[in-house]
Amino acid sequence: MTESVQDPFPPQGVDLERPNVARVYDWYLGGTANWAIDRRFGERVLASFPLLRPIAMANRLYLHRVVRHLVRRGVRQFVDIGSGVPTMGNTHQVADEIAPDSKVVYIDYEPVAVAHSQVLLEQHGDPARHAAINADLRNPDRLWQRVIETGVIDLDEPIALLVIAVLHVQQPGPDGVDVGPQAIARYRELLPSGSYLAVSHITDEGVPDDVAEKLIELKQLYDTSSSPVIWRSHAEIRELFGDFDLLPPGMAWTPSWHPEETGPTSPVIEFERPNEAVIWAGVGRKP
Repeated sequence: MTESVQDPFPPQGVDLERPNVARVYDWYLGGTANWAIDRRFGERVLASFPLLRPIAMANRLYLHRVVRHLVRRGVRQFVDIGSGVPTMGNTHQVADEIAPDSKVVYIDYEPVAVAHSQVLLEQHGDPARHAAINADLRNPDRLWQRVIETGVIDLDEPIALLVIAVLHVQQPGPDGVDVGPQAIARYRELLPSGSYLAVSHITDEGVPDDVAEKLIELKQLYDTSSSPVIWRSHAEIRELFGDFDLLPPGMAWTPSWHPEETGPTSPVIEFERPNEAVIWAGVGRKP
C-alpha cells in the first residue's frame, strides 16, 4: 500500500446547522463536546424516548468490557472507528488500566470529535502509543493507510477493530446506497490473522413492542438530522462478521456481553427486560 489512495469522501466541515450524531451521543453520555443544536435535538429525543440515555450508556460500558476482555486475551492494539468525542472513559484509558503498553488509534470523520480527541491525547496520551485521525469508514483503504502512517500500529501483530454504535448510522456511497457492510468486509480482509472485530448495532428485531414503536419515532427524528439511521436484523448484524469466529457468548444485548468485565467504578445500568437495550453486540476473531 505504497501508493496514495484517493479519497472519494473528503473530510467534512463542522456543520452547526443540523445536529450531529457524535455530538448528540456525547450529550447523552454527559459530555460537553456538543452544541446547543445537538442538545435541543437530544432533549427532543429523550422527551419521546427517555430509555435512550441508559441504552447509550450501556453501549459505552460494552465498549469498556470489550477492551478489558481483549486485553486479557493478549491484544495490545486497538483501532477505534467512529470513536466520537472523548467522554465517559476512552478506549486507551480503559486499556491502560490493565496494559500500560497498549496502543490506540482513534478515527472519526466529524472534525469536532477528532479535535477533542487530539486535545485529550496531547494532555494525557503518549504520541508513541496513541493517535487520533480524521478519516471516513466508507473508504477502508484510505483509512487504513492513514492508520499505518501514524506509526502506532504494528500490522504484524493482532489488532482489535472497534466499530461500536457506528453502522446503524447510514454510510451512503456516491450513489446514496449504504456501503457499511461492504466497507466492513474490506476491513476484515485488511486485519492481520488473529485480530478481532467488535461491533454493536441497534436492531428493531426481538425488542419489546413498546420499544419497537419508539424506535420508529427515533428513526424519523434522526432522519431529519445530519445522520440518518438504519436498523438491521440480528442476521444482518451477524453477517458483518463474515467467517470470523464469534467469542462466547456470541451475539448478545450489550449489558449481557461479559458483564464480569464491568469496571468497579462503572455506573450501574439496569433494564427491566434485557432486550430493552436494543443494541445487539458481539466480537469475532479472524482465523
